Amino acid sequence: MDTNQYLEMFLDESKEHLQACNEHLLELEKNPEDLAIVNEVFRSAHTLKGMSATMGYEDIADLTHKMENVLDAIRNSKISVSTEILDVVFKAVDYLEEMVMDIEAGGSGKKDVQDLVNALNNIEAGHEAITTSVMETSATTLEVVQAQDMPKTELNYDEYELTVISQSQEQGFNALEVTVTLRDDCLLKAARVFMVFEILEKAGEIIKSKPDVEFLENEDFDASFTVVLLTKEDSVAIQAKVMKVSEVEDVLVTELTAESLIQGKRDKETSSQSLEQETTATEVVVKQETAPEKSKRSTNASHANKTIRVNIDRLDILMNLFEELVIDRGRLQSIASELHNPDLNETVERMTRVSGDLQNIILNMRMIPVETVFNRFPKMVRQLARDLDKKINLEIIGAETELDRTVIDEIGDPLVHLIRNALDHGVETPAERIAKGKPEEGTVTLRAYHSGNHVFIELEDDGAGVNRSRVLKKAIERGIVTEEVAGSMTDKQVAELILASGFSTAESITDVSGRGVGLDVVKSTIESLGGHITIESKEGQGSLFQVQLPLTLSIISVMLVNLEKDIYAIPLSSIIETAIIQKSEILNAHNQKVIDFRGSIVPLVNLKGIFEMENANKMDEYQSIVIVRKGDKLAGLLVDSFIGQQEIVLKSLGNYLQSVFAISGATILGNGQVALIVDCNSLIK
Repeated sequence: MDTNQYLEMFLDESKEHLQACNEHLLELEKNPEDLAIVNEVFRSAHTLKGMSATMGYEDIADLTHKMENVLDAIRNSKISVSTEILDVVFKAVDYLEEMVMDIEAGGSGKKDVQDLVNALNNIEAGHEAITTSVMETSATTLEVVQAQDMPKTELNYDEYELTVISQSQEQGFNALEVTVTLRDDCLLKAARVFMVFEILEKAGEIIKSKPDVEFLENEDFDASFTVVLLTKEDSVAIQAKVMKVSEVEDVLVTELTAESLIQGKRDKETSSQSLEQETTATEVVVKQETAPEKSKRSTNASHANKTIRVNIDRLDILMNLFEELVIDRGRLQSIASELHNPDLNETVERMTRVSGDLQNIILNMRMIPVETVFNRFPKMVRQLARDLDKKINLEIIGAETELDRTVIDEIGDPLVHLIRNALDHGVETPAERIAKGKPEEGTVTLRAYHSGNHVFIELEDDGAGVNRSRVLKKAIERGIVTEEVAGSMTDKQVAELILASGFSTAESITDVSGRGVGLDVVKSTIESLGGHITIESKEGQGSLFQVQLPLTLSIISVMLVNLEKDIYAIPLSSIIETAIIQKSEILNAHNQKVIDFRGSIVPLVNLKGIFEMENANKMDEYQSIVIVRKGDKLAGLLVDSFIGQQEIVLKSLGNYLQSVFAISGATILGNGQVALIVDCNSLIK
């Protein structure tokens, strides 16, 4: 058994346990008298310690052990919970997270944690004797466990095994039947089996196990397994050694003799012969009694195997294969429309329905709850509130909302920046809030929800809001707007100025305010994901940042349009509507062609001119336009004609062509032609 095969599982489980530690520690800070929470943290820490020791990461195991000692003293009422103690425990969890991340990056997981260990030792100081005595008492108790309290696995010995046991006893060896019971919450059962086998093989020779080794390696057993060991050591020593393995609940060691085993085998054979002579009625009764139990076990087994872990790379490969299928589906649709064959059309229609269902399943497989991102924020808010000397309550709503993994991977950093901005610039200090008649504790709400083919993530605070005069002053100083334009701007337009490149109202550069980096980084990242951000703010009452994101980035719906002989794709998520206008409806304003669209002046963008095509300035009597939107800004894209809507696979242009203006990618159409995808955000900007 090679522990490397468990590395991925170890990393996943370690992250989950560390996240659980963070969440429960935050709860403990609010309810310091609730020892049930301490037990939850202790359980996660204890499991992590055992897994780390199993995998050979002793630094993680040692640090977790020190943290575990402090938690043990707390749950035994030897230490009272305080903010100072929790700070040290939080720091220990931070270090453990860094060490796990180092292992994930291919490192050894080593880190200099001596100062933190000293701090944990200082917290524990004065309680070591009590802790030791408790541990010694526990060890003594384990040694005198009675056989009737332990599960007993019945072993059958063949003639060869009985001969081996008999001969080894003649040579002075002890034959021990060791039954090990793992804890119900044991995560790496095969790894625990490996550790037990390693200890026993150093003490002697294993001649038999139940279940067989193959089943043990595949974790195809319940909580208990039995090993027969030939050793010079006694049963007490063997039991003590096996009990040192983490996540082992109990160990029962029974001494065997060849005579007793032979007699037991004879008794069993006699009993079997007697059973064969029982009546048919008895057999029916037995079956009636055991069938429900068997059914119950079968049901439990089916429930236990309903989920499996799948490497995300395999899902990416599956997605790429399906994307090729979508391209071929488009090709078949094109051929079917040309041949007008009823059978072919029927087959293509069925293939379209089936592939549509398949697409939904694959996309759902790639969906991950935004909880994986949101989980990191409560701890961050706690620390930032302390650094800023503010009282802040973070509320999280809709953490179960799901997003495509590719979007999840990118959205974390922008949200971190928004939250830091809300705490630093939005929520006031307790004194300022009291002076304004507000509760001294500010509230920051992070919510997520689905709407159509998009996910909305909102960050709302009840702080000071955007200071209109201060923002306009900074914007004018930096040349973002002129004084004339500033006077006519709405509050919403002023609020969104803080998203402009290089804009920052921070008087000094701090870690919290982002070292002078403005929210333009957030805006550009969100737009690169095909989303957009809007801000609503009421001065003195608070702000609402709304981020709109697509559910997935791989397969999108587009409107195909003609430009000369080429086909371009415009994402439907950006389109408000399409229209055909007369040439006379096109007006000029400030050297810009515009139209009156439902009472609003909308600028026109000549795509042929943007892409430097022939006949760029040629205007027909009737002109096709696509009205697109980015935030509250509109634009009309001039095209030659509409082809229709279609789902396409978004393909990157690669690093060499990544800077091409107004093109976000490409797709392959059913006829094999490449169509470029128009980046509406760049055009409007």
